[in-house]
Amino acid sequence: MLETSARLLRLLSLLQTPREWTGTELADRLEVSTRTVRNDVERLRALGYPVHATRGSVGGYRLAAGANVPPLLLDDEEAVAVAMGLRTATAGAIAGIEETALRALAKLEQVLPSRLRRRVNALQTYTVSVRPDQPGPRVSPDVLTAIVAACRDRERLRFDYRSHDGTSSRRDVEPYRLVNWGRRWYLVAWDVERRAWRTFRVDRVDPRTPTGPRFAPRELPAEDLAAYVSQGVATAAWNYRARILVHQPAHVVAERLPAMLGPVEAVDENTSAILLGSDNAEMMAVWVGMLGCDFTVEDGPELVAALKTLAQRYQRAVR
Repeated sequence: MLETSARLLRLLSLLQTPREWTGTELADRLEVSTRTVRNDVERLRALGYPVHATRGSVGGYRLAAGANVPPLLLDDEEAVAVAMGLRTATAGAIAGIEETALRALAKLEQVLPSRLRRRVNALQTYTVSVRPDQPGPRVSPDVLTAIVAACRDRERLRFDYRSHDGTSSRRDVEPYRLVNWGRRWYLVAWDVERRAWRTFRVDRVDPRTPTGPRFAPRELPAEDLAAYVSQGVATAAWNYRARILVHQPAHVVAERLPAMLGPVEAVDENTSAILLGSDNAEMMAVWVGMLGCDFTVEDGPELVAALKTLAQRYQRAVR
């Protein structure tokens, strides 16, 4: 049986999980009586932890949000995950949180036992991040917070928006979801004036306050919003486009083709279609050649020309 102080810490750790515990479940976990559980709950309340209790057959205990942030009790795997997440955040796409993440990481690593600190340091030492030569777009955490709050509260969002060609416009939308793709964040929203679903680059959004009235939720434009966004935003920025038929099932092609190049659609069990796009037609040709299967170009004169150029170059190379 755990000593009282250790038992209180264990009880607090259990209550910090996002669920409700019955007194019997807590007693079984702590190997004590339900009466001891009730006494320990009162001790936690006396220390300032807002432990809520509900009566009845489905009642139980849960830790509510309080005025102060209570100490978080993490197991080994959770502590390592939080530490690695903080280290990743120091070089992320959200502007202004690097210093905060470093301070939080320093506090966490100071209290980590040596065995966990070694694991975190090993992961950091033997992990290499591929970073682009040019920094990607960065988003203010205040903007993300404002958008998420509007999504949560179902309040219309007004903002100034800069399109890819630099023109500005005023938008009034019903915000639904944020989608993160690499270093970019996208907002999926219903444009009230245009009466259509739109996807907005969050780094081009300048929210205006206050937010608008509440709105009734609509059916989302797709079940898989990540695929919906990747398909929509990718095609908007391409200088060259092409459609090809690949003589392989869609799931096979999707595993071989980077998602940024275009969506893969199933034509039948053995054939798939790809809407390719890139700023470099020859790069498209290289990626298509790396699929390792036969294909037919249905549309895309620039891709056809690039394939012919590469074919002649390869023939000269093996003479």
